Amino acid sequence: MVCLGTTRTLFGQNTQIRGFADVVTSVQNGKASFGIDEQDLFITSQLNDRFSFLGETVFKYTPSSATKFAVSIERIVIKFNIAGNHNVLVGKHHTPVNYWNDTYHHGRVFFPTIYRPLLFDANIIPIHTTGISFRGQNLGGAKFGYDFMLGNGIGSSDVLDNDKGKSITAAVHIKPAAGLRIGASWYNDVIAKGSVTHDGVLDWEVRQNLITGSLSYFGKKFELLTETTVGSNKTDTTGAKQTVAFYAYAGIKIKEKVVPYIRLDALSYQAGEIYYHKDNTRSFVGGIRYNINYLIALKVEYQRQHSEISGDADKLTAQLAVGF
Repeated sequence: MVCLGTTRTLFGQNTQIRGFADVVTSVQNGKASFGIDEQDLFITSQLNDRFSFLGETVFKYTPSSATKFAVSIERIVIKFNIAGNHNVLVGKHHTPVNYWNDTYHHGRVFFPTIYRPLLFDANIIPIHTTGISFRGQNLGGAKFGYDFMLGNGIGSSDVLDNDKGKSITAAVHIKPAAGLRIGASWYNDVIAKGSVTHDGVLDWEVRQNLITGSLSYFGKKFELLTETTVGSNKTDTTGAKQTVAFYAYAGIKIKEKVVPYIRLDALSYQAGEIYYHKDNTRSFVGGIRYNINYLIALKVEYQRQHSEISGDADKLTAQLAVGF
């Protein structure tokens, strides 16, 4: 659009609002249950030729809430394009510490399985970081990409860091062939004494390092995704203790819309670990996904899990996930 009497070009803002939701039914310990999972509101807006905005808000069941439902601001990101495929982003991000967290957010219609890998439930990685990041994508013939982020550390709030230190995330990846992505990342943080974590108030300082490697391939016939995270938590009293979190997913398209799949998960904690909730766990998931279309997916899967603390558990789950 051009103003009369001038050559200055005006930019027409483009804002899009999308949503995602899913419903589930499960059978465990002889009891069938029906439930709702999350409703996700996803907003993107191109503000001008360099600035854009992304917001993601989730409405979900939360037993501790007075209303039993809570609103969670998952992402607020303002992006500035520096040049070409190089950008700077500020706000609350999904930490680019592994492929799953950087790719599958809260639109569960896009998940290859019903639930996230076990390392998410075990809080092995920091899912969110509020801070500033520098990102480049699809650079050169290998389609090299990088992320470098400084942010509030674990136990901090979305508006205030709980100590002087900053968390650091550095990640790189290449896409050498169609559908193939190979990546690695490093996360470093000093978690202050008194920090409020998923397991309560921390009574000691923890120096954490996470190293993650990932390999993904989503082709016309086969799907493969595997990641390993090695975490080191060091305290003055226990020294450094290692935790290894692994999962491997594989699927095959027997028809254009039908994908049988399996996923193996393993969590292994070193004796003496005191930051993570130590519970060596193994899991097998087998299921089938029917992609009705790009925004409707039906999945049915069986999970067999063995926990060092809880023992064996079997669960059968069906999910209908949609985008709108």
